[in-house]
Amino acid sequence: MGSALRDSKDDMAGTGVNMDRVVVAMSGGVDSSIAAALLKERGYDVIGVTMQVWPRSSPGGTTPVPERSCCSLAAVEDARRVASRLDIPYYVLNMEEDFSREVIDYFCNEYIAGRTPNPCIVCNTRIKFGLLLDKARALGASYIATGHYARICYDPSTRRHLLKKARDRHKDQTYVLYNLTQDQLASTLMPLGEFTKDETRALAAKLGLRIADKPDSQEICFIPDNDYRRFLAERVPHSVNPGPILDLRGNVLGEHKGIAFYTIGQRKGLGISAREPLYVVALDRERNAVIVGTESEVYSQGLIAGSVNWIAIEELVGAREARAKIRYYTEPAHAVISPLKPGYVEVGFAEPQRAVTPGQACVFYDGDVVLGGGIIEASLR
Repeated sequence: MGSALRDSKDDMAGTGVNMDRVVVAMSGGVDSSIAAALLKERGYDVIGVTMQVWPRSSPGGTTPVPERSCCSLAAVEDARRVASRLDIPYYVLNMEEDFSREVIDYFCNEYIAGRTPNPCIVCNTRIKFGLLLDKARALGASYIATGHYARICYDPSTRRHLLKKARDRHKDQTYVLYNLTQDQLASTLMPLGEFTKDETRALAAKLGLRIADKPDSQEICFIPDNDYRRFLAERVPHSVNPGPILDLRGNVLGEHKGIAFYTIGQRKGLGISAREPLYVVALDRERNAVIVGTESEVYSQGLIAGSVNWIAIEELVGAREARAKIRYYTEPAHAVISPLKPGYVEVGFAEPQRAVTPGQACVFYDGDVVLGGGIIEASLR
């Protein structure tokens, strides 16, 4: 495959070449393809697997899966061609039922409850690093591997596996990986953590892979047109439940189409007029109400997070300074994290943060190291 792969900076925890078996989750994209190529070059016994998690069309067969989706026939064929080029076994695993139960139902239920979920986090936890790891072990594999841009290392002083930001800060994906357990981290390889995206594409081109310039998928894999409102209306018709739009004093300003169709910070599509711009500041399931306020009222001083998972530490025993990231495409903000009851923390920001959204993840960092993270339960104004 050429010296470019042998010269990789990532030494896979210093073990060098070995024949440990690894199952690589291959989506047909450039990242997972190069992950498989790197591991094959380093002497691993590589098996390529594509997880078929979503039907070829949406419920009722009305919306075909686009060619860029990881579930499309084209994606499977791309992965199969790469596996053939690398001379590794390749399989397609049907996980539609598991994905529907663990990810789709969660996604819909969270929106109906007035929360904004991140399905990629749940998919990573329960499908990619949960069910796939179980299947990999059944195949006699020691590891699973993915094309995520993140780094995993072991800290002998704490005897814990750490999750660290990728070298390519623009592609870093640690935010959606904060929920991994010590067992999952110990059994996972992420060879792209030391690469930039440009370097990954260059390796693919050097190997002659036709997916070298394949664009990244941007949409949620099971919502091909990125219209989650249409998806919810089709899959969960009772989510279309109109109710009042209220200001923070309880005055009725209009009617919404269903709280599942709104998210914190939203301005467009409210269908109301006012002397100044109004934004969604809360979703009240009890009253089936959308609460709106001014721009300044979208900001929060802190939040409560639950279902907290710690990676770098066993538990939080006292208040600790860290940086907290409240959505994928924002920079972590200076904060103090304080323990509450088991599984819960309070996060206080040094500067107010915009659109703190229940259902999204809040991930805590100490420099490049992921301390842990949890699901936002409430904002604190």
